[in-house]
Amino acid sequence: MYWTLELASHLEDAPWPATKDELIDYGIRSGAPVEVIENLQGLEDDGEPYENIEEIWPDYPTKDDFFFNEDEY
Repeated sequence: MYWTLELASHLEDAPWPATKDELIDYGIRSGAPVEVIENLQGLEDDGEPYENIEEIWPDYPTKDDFFFNEDEY
């Protein structure tokens, strides 16, 4: 299982919190690439919902990871 920014971006608007099956369903309905669906199928399924993308991909960058000052523009 591998994630990239491009692949993970397909889950930004997912209905969080969501279970593994709900995320797979969302990915299919939203037309996400097959790699996203395969990655979701590879997730552990303990029945608990995932609260956000960071629980799936801990290295997912947030706005704080970029050195862009929105107030300057």
